[in-house]
Formats: sequence, structure tokens, C-alpha cells
Amino acid sequence: METAEFIRVLDRQGRSLADAAAGAGPDAKVPTCPDWQVRDLLRHTGMVHRWARSFVAEGRTSPQPGGGLPDLDGAELLDWFRDGHRMLVDTLASAPPDVECWHFLPAPSPLAFWARRQAHETAVHRVDADSALGRTPEESALDLPAAFAADGIDELLCGFHARAKSGVRTEEPRVLRVRATDLAEDAVWTVRLSPEPPVTERTADGDADCELTGTAAGLYLALWNRSPFPAVSGDATLAALWRERSAVT
Repeated sequence: METAEFIRVLDRQGRSLADAAAGAGPDAKVPTCPDWQVRDLLRHTGMVHRWARSFVAEGRTSPQPGGGLPDLDGAELLDWFRDGHRMLVDTLASAPPDVECWHFLPAPSPLAFWARRQAHETAVHRVDADSALGRTPEESALDLPAAFAADGIDELLCGFHARAKSGVRTEEPRVLRVRATDLAEDAVWTVRLSPEPPVTERTADGDADCELTGTAAGLYLALWNRSPFPAVSGDATLAALWRERSAVT
């Protein structure tokens, strides 16, 4: 996917998140994030939007902490979220392609990284907002294009879980396979687990101890621990290991 398309997805998903949050109300529980109410979701995602924007808008070349959560609620909080989302979209859309700033996963450029990362950040949290309205993750997945969901699986497996921070490890070498059934034959990821960080390849080569199968959107949300895995074959303890150890902070 091109950077411009990620920005369009970010725009749509952020507006949908705000609409769902408005419909649910700030006190509503967020079933996909059981410790949160809608106000927590808006504060977190709005803070991340402003944090991400600051790197591109200000050309920051080193990591910086987030600006903290706002002491806002109700309509003021929703307006704050919408304003921050709009500023992020506008900043990414108007930034020069060669803008230099800090980013934390491999990418063709810093701008490409931030557009992609914030599109996925916002899409997952849009599903959270939907859940506060009583919509299931399976229903929310219908609003996630398959190609975008597959890219999100790539980002999660080949980016986040290639880092030393990943807790998805096994004492003995094991192989977890992820297979999207609604895309071309190469929509398969082989995740090699060991005492070291996982190593993921976009391939179906070799045997797997456990295979996770489903639509790209269904797998995307399941791998982000927003829904059950659509189908599991083989050693289900590896699917359970993912659930227990894969949280990204």
C-alpha cells in the first residue's frame, strides 16, 4: 500500500472511531479492552495521535514521551479527539515525502512509517469503539479491506515481534503459521519461535506445529487480541502462547 492510501484509511477509521464513541457515550465499557471505558479509549488514542504528529510536524529525530492524557470528558473530550485526529491526517498529507524524523520500525521513509503505523493504531481502536456499541469484532472486520489487514499482519509479525521486546518465545524451536484465506496464495506467514525473538517469513515452506487460518481481517484482529482466532489446527498451545505473550506496549 502507498502512503497516501494509509492516510485515507487513517482518516476514515478515525472518523468512524469518533462516531462510535459518540454513540456509545464516555461511560460505556469497551469489551475488547476490559479495563477501559470509552473515555479511556479516546484519551489514549488522542494522545497517540498528537504524539505521532509531533515527530513529523516538528522534525523530531529522537524518541520523546507522549504528552500525557487530558483531563477532559464528555463532549469536550470528543472534540479534542476529533481535532487531534484531523491535525494528524492533515500533517501527514501535507508533509514532504523526504521529511526526516524518528521512527521505530523499518520503513521506506519516516513518513511512510507514521502513516502506516497510525492507520493501524486507529483501525484497531476503531474496533474497540465499535465494541462499546455492541458490535462484534467479526462485524467490525467487514470495514477492514483485506489488503490493509494483511499489511497489518506484516507490521505486527515482521515489525513489532521481530524486536527484542517480543515475549512470544519457546524453549524449543516451534513453527507457527498464519494463513489468510481471502487473498492470493502468498498471504501466508511462517513464524519461527525459539528462545530468541520470533523470525517471520512471508512463505508457506516447511511444516508447522500450529496453523491459524481465516480471513486477513479476522486474523489481523485476532493477532491483536481483539477476537478469537478464526480457526486453529495443530498444537493449540502455540495459539494460547500468542494470547498470553504477544501484547505490544
